[in-house]
Order: sequence, then structure tokens, then C-alpha cells
Amino acid sequence: MSTREIPILFSAPMIRAILAATKTQTRRETKGVKPRWSVGDLLWVKETFRQSGNTTIYRADGGDEAKHFRPWRPSIFMPRTLSRISLRVLDVRCEPLWSISEADARAEGVASVAEYRALWEEINGRESWEGAPTVWVISFERVS
Repeated sequence: MSTREIPILFSAPMIRAILAATKTQTRRETKGVKPRWSVGDLLWVKETFRQSGNTTIYRADGGDEAKHFRPWRPSIFMPRTLSRISLRVLDVRCEPLWSISEADARAEGVASVAEYRALWEEINGRESWEGAPTVWVISFERVS
């Protein structure tokens, strides 16, 4: 069986945490009984970017506000050829969002469960934590 390559979106703060090697997990709300990811899959990271000619600037790096660059492009539009980060899936498990531990929060690239909750609500909406969703926990290592 060949390795599958699957795109995955991350926000600028989470990109910075991946680049700093402090983020080794991500949680994604379950949308079905079978996860989209499997151990060994290669995830290519999509992030907000902009271009000028052959130069690509990534928002997570602070970007260059020079006028000759095109406007920021949302991560969803990033083509595979511009992705600079690849992650290998090490483990996938399903659990209630609320079962996140302090160690897991740190693996998510934040300092505490409280900080992770704030991040989750920023991404998914103010009431999303209260709904106690079930999530896929994807553990990964950076390969490029």
C-alpha cells in the first residue's frame, strides 16, 4: 500500500508551533465513524500565503507588507507545490474533546487546557466547547 498524501489546514499560530517543534498533535471534530487519516499518511500543510513572481511569503512568518506582493490568499487555496511543511501521522484515536490532558494541550502547541479551550472556541465558535464534541486526535512528526 502506498503512502497517501492528504492536505490539512492550520492557522498561523499553529504553523509557528509546528515550526518550533512544540505542536505534535491536532484535534479535528469527527464527521463520521471512520477517520480520514491513517498511521503512515503524509499530511501536507496548507497555510495562508501570498506571492510575487516566484517568491512565496507565508503569513505565519510575519509576511512582507511590501506593495508589490499580491493580497493574502486563504490556506484553502494553497496548491501542493507551495506547501513547505509535511507531517507523518503516528497515531489516530477518537476521544471526547473534554478528555484533553495538560500534556496533550502542550502537544497541541499551547501552554494549558484553558489556552487550548480558548483556541478551540476561536476556531470553532464560542459555544463549540460546551457541545463536548468527539474528536479525532492525530499525533504526527514533522518530516519537512
